[in-house]
Amino acid sequence: MGLFCVNLLRKHPLYLNGPAYLSRSFQTSLCRQRRPTATKTSIDTELHASKACKNQLPPETIDSVFQLKLRRSFSQRHPVLSENVLSSPVGRLRRGPHVPIIWLSQRGQNFHTSCSHRALPAPLIWLVLKPLQKITAIILGRSIRNWWLALPPNKQLLLRQEVWRCRWKLTAGGMAAMVVMAIFLLTNLDESPVTGRTRLLVFSRENYMELAAVIADGYMEEFANSLVPEKDPRHQVVEIVVQHLAQRNQDIPEVASIPWSVHVVDSPIVNAFVLPNGKVFMFTGMLEAVADVHQLTFILGHEMAHAVLGHSAEQASLSHAVDFLSLIMLTAIWALCPRDSLAVLGQWIQTKLKQFMLDQPYSRKLEAEADQVGLQLAAKACADVRAGPVFWQQMEINDQLTGEPTIPEWLSTHPSHKNRVTQLDRLVPQYLELRESCSCPALPATDPRTVFSQSVKVLLEKGRKEVKGNEERLKPLPLPQSLNTELRRTILPGGPDTALPASDTATPLGIPSHTPWPSQPHPLGP
Repeated sequence: MGLFCVNLLRKHPLYLNGPAYLSRSFQTSLCRQRRPTATKTSIDTELHASKACKNQLPPETIDSVFQLKLRRSFSQRHPVLSENVLSSPVGRLRRGPHVPIIWLSQRGQNFHTSCSHRALPAPLIWLVLKPLQKITAIILGRSIRNWWLALPPNKQLLLRQEVWRCRWKLTAGGMAAMVVMAIFLLTNLDESPVTGRTRLLVFSRENYMELAAVIADGYMEEFANSLVPEKDPRHQVVEIVVQHLAQRNQDIPEVASIPWSVHVVDSPIVNAFVLPNGKVFMFTGMLEAVADVHQLTFILGHEMAHAVLGHSAEQASLSHAVDFLSLIMLTAIWALCPRDSLAVLGQWIQTKLKQFMLDQPYSRKLEAEADQVGLQLAAKACADVRAGPVFWQQMEINDQLTGEPTIPEWLSTHPSHKNRVTQLDRLVPQYLELRESCSCPALPATDPRTVFSQSVKVLLEKGRKEVKGNEERLKPLPLPQSLNTELRRTILPGGPDTALPASDTATPLGIPSHTPWPSQPHPLGP
């Protein structure tokens, strides 16, 4: 399993040019890592700024990290090459216990330590209160309905008249509430890093960092027995790629401020995710799904882009604002519907409309943005950005071969593989220019997208020929006339010249498919 990169490359069409294909392109630039200097970079919110690649590395460090990666990948096959590698230090993030609160004495010699008490993060409190808010809205709406039905008809009429007389006051109150809501939304607008897109951000980045720490502890406890050791080549490959991506994108403040750390989970699930605090969780199923290090860099860039852009806080903020309006609608549904069954149906319709018209389209929008920014991060890391569309083509073919059901895009939280390929193909030319501006090694002239398409055509043609050959081999051959006559004489009671019924159909052996078994004794005996 530790040799997954090399083994997959040998089977993949992109390996046609040999290992030199990788060493001349991305993996050669992978060696250019060095520790970041303590210089402070200016904030750059444009995708293609002229200073996007100002942290260039000296040419004398070109092959160090790539050779380190290759030796680790071949450590089981070439122990001599990896002898010095396993003993060499690998750049890792400092991981320590929570910093205690320290009380120093007056003399400053004796001190006492104790663990700090952390308050629950605001997003976690909101997640806990969210179902309680729905229950409260349902109870309130149902209580209003029961109160209204319990009123006598004359009081209902008086109440309607009173509401009509105060209609302008009620309208003014509703408009004032809308103004307050608009002010709340406008005062919580934020500019997305890297892309500069305006978005709603109710929860701060610090609040979600606290929530991410709680979630990370839960994941570490859940995956405690399936984490790959840090000395495992699979962990080391992911660690090197993540640190290389972070090093080459130090000009983005959000990338430089996050302490990235890697955790590889031994599981066949094809998935990877990054928490807002920089905890990278990679499943070995994803490592087996990628064909080369370029695709691995694109996937990690995509997941790191979610953390850099703060998509989790953005999506929760939008959900928080929409849920507030949904509570008003939910209360009205339970108050106006005459029966509980109709209220439940109305609540279900409201939930589905919110899901399909707002939540899932917005989620697909964030995924498309992460694809774009991830491609930018990979381009600045000198990866072959043309491998991004190839990965999603592979996933599409894999789903077809494994019989995975095809879900329409409007029912999914992610764009379809086909639409992702189309979007990435449109973005590849401009990010190739960005890659070239970062003084990256030249890419091979062979486009991996073309190689993959041609390989798929060849495999499909070969499969058609094999299926056609199998059909020809399985086609039944007619029996000789003498053997056919002997079978008819043995089975049919009237001899070989007995005419078949018009309603019966003959089998390839010349035997009618619906011929009843003879009632008289068989010529060959019982």
